[in-house]
Amino acid sequence: MSGLGALERTIHGTRLRREGEGEPLVLIHGVGMDLAMWDPVVAHLAPDRSVIRYDMQGHGGSAKPQGPYRLADFVTQLETLLDDLGVETTDLVGFSMGALVAQGFALAFPARVRRLVLLNGVFDRSPAERAAIEARVGEVLKGGYAASIEAAIDRWFTPGFRSRRPEILAAVRERMRANDLPAYAAAYAVFGTADRELAERIHRLAMPVLVATGAEDQRSTAAMAEALAAKLPEGRCHLIPGQRHLTPLEIPEELAMLIEDFLAEARPGVAVAAR
Repeated sequence: MSGLGALERTIHGTRLRREGEGEPLVLIHGVGMDLAMWDPVVAHLAPDRSVIRYDMQGHGGSAKPQGPYRLADFVTQLETLLDDLGVETTDLVGFSMGALVAQGFALAFPARVRRLVLLNGVFDRSPAERAAIEARVGEVLKGGYAASIEAAIDRWFTPGFRSRRPEILAAVRERMRANDLPAYAAAYAVFGTADRELAERIHRLAMPVLVATGAEDQRSTAAMAEALAAKLPEGRCHLIPGQRHLTPLEIPEELAMLIEDFLAEARPGVAVAAR
């Protein structure tokens, strides 16, 4: 459906792209990326959707206010965007940091989220995992950001994909190198702490929730996904065999099918078509 009725614009400091007609579906990218990371997935989504994606605060073409940032800032950004677009309720998909924003929004405005998909997210990090994030923020602020990009790409993609699709890796490098570093560091600090802020409240989410991650994701681990899904009244967990972190770029068709099938299964009275 990519390109079908696509409209890109900026509203109140948020760059967004909206395409397609039908039930709203909002996609939230990960830290350091932008709305373009969803291009391959959107190309495989059903055409009867109105797909909305946007650049989070501090990213891409959206406003980059001075930090520090809070999770509540990103929740307010999404609230304002949906209000501006006249979207009362939506299905919501968040990837990595976007999954934290999606949880925060669903907790703040549960009546506005019909179904929730959390992809390659984190949950209740250990002290060691949290210390690694804090060290990453320190490295960025001390000038070590550029050197960290290759290590991140190695973690994010499987070795086979890295050898087959160097052009995608090059695009990710370019996107990461273009980041505004103070804004990136401020956002990354939220990414490093918001899971702790959410952990004690996550059981309040009553809508259907799919928690999915790569079975070999090194930071958004299978154990985290299983633990998060177990806390949710209507949660289910799906581990994607052989995959690491950047699943929207490595397996977009499979991911689009996973999202669409879950949203259809979670919709009362609607059967899933055989594939």
